[in-house]
Amino acid sequence: MSDPHILLIGESLALGMPRHDMLPEYHKWENDARTILGYGNQWAQSWEVRAAGYERQRGNERYQQFEVVRLTDNAAVGMTVLQVNTYVRTAEFVIVLAPDERGKGHAAEAARLTLDWAFHLAALRMVWLKVLEPNRAGVSAYEKAGFRRSGRLRKSGYWLGQPVDELLMDALPEDFPGPSAVTAALGD
Repeated sequence: MSDPHILLIGESLALGMPRHDMLPEYHKWENDARTILGYGNQWAQSWEVRAAGYERQRGNERYQQFEVVRLTDNAAVGMTVLQVNTYVRTAEFVIVLAPDERGKGHAAEAARLTLDWAFHLAALRMVWLKVLEPNRAGVSAYEKAGFRRSGRLRKSGYWLGQPVDELLMDALPEDFPGPSAVTAALGD
């Protein structure tokens, strides 16, 4: 495996460039039963579909991906994505964590670092996400990162085979809880 290319350093995690040689590991994370449940999907994604999707995504400047790296050992522990709408300067946020790295506080820090990048480097006006209402751990992590509840899509998702509401959450630059790793890296 290649070494991570670190872009932004936080307290215990960093954001890095996604690595092609990590694609099989990313694919495993995305096809974990808890990930499928959290995304509201019903099916695993084949390797061929994921590999082709990676090639399309990496050439699309509106699909900004970050590998989440643990600083103590430079291990990849997750991915975050900003699906950017360049016309209105907003983005949808998506996260996946390695199954054995969940419950360790990584989601909140990874989301905060991604918001830091989105607001202080990409100059986005707003970042939003959808989360299934029963995913209490996800909602809590997103709130710690600066997201606020902004709406609901009634019965639009599935949790353990049952229709559930999806919560809409968003964050504006003034919601960012700080401290900013971007301004720290610049010495400001």
